[in-house]
Amino acid sequence: MDVQQHIDEITAKAVAAARSLANASTDAKNRALRLAADGLISAADALMAANAKDIHAAQGLSAAMIDRLTLTDSRIRSMADGLRVVADLPDPVGEVFETVERPNGLVIQRVRVPIGVILIIYESRPNVTADAAGLCLKAGNAVILRGGKESLQSNLAIAAVLADAADRFDRVRRSADAVRARALAGALLGLPVDAPALRHGQRRVDAQPVGRLAQSQSATAQRDRRHRVIAVIGPPNIGH
Repeated sequence: MDVQQHIDEITAKAVAAARSLANASTDAKNRALRLAADGLISAADALMAANAKDIHAAQGLSAAMIDRLTLTDSRIRSMADGLRVVADLPDPVGEVFETVERPNGLVIQRVRVPIGVILIIYESRPNVTADAAGLCLKAGNAVILRGGKESLQSNLAIAAVLADAADRFDRVRRSADAVRARALAGALLGLPVDAPALRHGQRRVDAQPVGRLAQSQSATAQRDRRHRVIAVIGPPNIGH
């Protein structure tokens, strides 16, 4: 399977998963998150073995980069704790955050609903794989994860644990997937997703028009591509 075929396949799965996940119960999402947290702890040895492959391949990088890439027992526990914290948060889906009554008696409400499919491109910090997937799942969104190439094996191992937990609940199944190839960020930003987000790496924002928004933008609007990324998130501190 070539890279483009792989990307198309996980995108199709994510779109299908998003429809189901949008209707998942709070209980199912929370149970999946807690099961994933337990799974990370149980798979600690396997996660560190995968991480060791990344570290071996990353020789020559700076000590700071190697440190960000490295998984330890403490960092795996932090990932698991983070998922449990997300599970304990109120479910945002269905929350009514504004109500207006018109003079004719018509009541209008603004209600929080899932976005759909979120693409997250982030640097080589394996903990972000669990953090991002957990937050997206709780908010009822499917997510496609593309971490830095240096952390590929670590990200795949973490994503496998998350997928195993999610797949035990019908409406949560296939809600998170990691890109299993060193796909270019620019190519991923052209996917028909609902919300692309970049964690750091501002230069990637200008790669090309982004997602479904790009399909309806004029040539003039496409010159200002920064507005098509919903978030550029600064340096993380969770788990480090």
